Amino acid sequence: MRRRLTEETVLFVSVLKWFVLATVTGAIVGVSTAIFLKALAFAIGFAGRVPYTFLILPAALPFSVLLVRVLAPDAAGHGTEKVIEAIHTTSGKIKAAVVPVKLVATIVTLASGGSAGKEGPCAQIGAGLASLLADLLRLSDHDRRKIVICGISAGFASVFGTPVAGAIFGVEVLFVGSILYEILLPSFIAGVTAYQVSLALGVEYFAHSLVLVPVVSERSLIVVALAAVFLGLCSFFLVETLRAGEHLAGKLKVPPLVKGLIGGTVLAALGCIPASRRFLGLGLDTIESSLKGAPIPWYGFAAKAVFTSITLNFGGSGGIVTPIFFVGATAGSLFANVFGLDRATFAAIGLVALLAGAANTPIAAAIMALEMFGPKLGPYAAVACVISFLMTGHRSVYPSQVLAMRKSPSLDVEIGKGMDDLQATLRPRRKSIMFTVLRWRKSRREKGGEPRQTPPGAS
Repeated sequence: MRRRLTEETVLFVSVLKWFVLATVTGAIVGVSTAIFLKALAFAIGFAGRVPYTFLILPAALPFSVLLVRVLAPDAAGHGTEKVIEAIHTTSGKIKAAVVPVKLVATIVTLASGGSAGKEGPCAQIGAGLASLLADLLRLSDHDRRKIVICGISAGFASVFGTPVAGAIFGVEVLFVGSILYEILLPSFIAGVTAYQVSLALGVEYFAHSLVLVPVVSERSLIVVALAAVFLGLCSFFLVETLRAGEHLAGKLKVPPLVKGLIGGTVLAALGCIPASRRFLGLGLDTIESSLKGAPIPWYGFAAKAVFTSITLNFGGSGGIVTPIFFVGATAGSLFANVFGLDRATFAAIGLVALLAGAANTPIAAAIMALEMFGPKLGPYAAVACVISFLMTGHRSVYPSQVLAMRKSPSLDVEIGKGMDDLQATLRPRRKSIMFTVLRWRKSRREKGGEPRQTPPGAS
């Protein structure tokens, strides 16, 4: 009896402790998100009154580079990536200077027309404030890590207005194929609190109720599955485009300020083409249009990937999830347009499926579909998110994610490593479908007189 009473007492105290800590963290992050979003809206609105604002990008990107390099180098990039890295390497220790520097650098980038998102800075600012709270409370490294993850969850929940998906995203994004269950409760509490606080402070969120979603049937699920394969390939394209931009920027042996100047000049030159201006900035208008079923240029998803890669790899500051939404919504609209389907429905499916694939967060993405678009999309979103997650392969827009599972037993890849340096090798199992296909191809080559090649694992 004493042992049982002691166990329940410890668990009750733990629940109470994290209820309080998560609530405080969520409230702080909710306030910071509201301040950031209102400041960003003001800056974008003010810049919008000036014609051809994008022409200041050759100065805005170097300014962002200078601000980050001098005051807070950890604020570089798209925010969430640095937080994931800090959680895996320093138990979530984040310097306080990251918060104001990330806020200013992101506003400068987005207001001038840089192609990036707003959620990464909210997550990084939230994590930075949570780390500062951990310092003030003298928390252990274990508790610091948990409270910083709460900060990520709260940041995503409050910036997109999806408290449950935001909470799950903060937990799911750390590992590919694994969720930290011990942080679920504080993440949920922090996410809901941050969302409610931001809502009370006047932050507005959008929600779409899709009317034209057909009833679930075998045929409709097959169509969605085919769309998900295409969306997974688009996710693959986005990740590789970001990598190519990073590789190109790394090969330029010039100072960072010059790289910012080059990137800003290229973006400004592209912005001089009227049709290209929709790919600058957040791109929320195009996302909204896609979700309403409006026609979108067929090349929209590819162009946005290129614009975002240039912005983030050449000195711009901002998030990556809003561009993911843009790429997903426009790719889904393209698929629907080609096959004569409802554009609005497949734009919504594309939006969440790209998030599942590019960020390796299928559960959070499927829940986000329910919160943003209603329950009718749920079955389709779940199927599309999982397929896109698998089709993207062992790659991610967050290279610091740690791989916790193989996406196929026929692929040999090292578990427990970051996603930035993974190499998947084909290792088909005997009697598997892949093994049978490779053996069949081998016999066909031999009959056709081609040089004999033994497939991996088929010897």
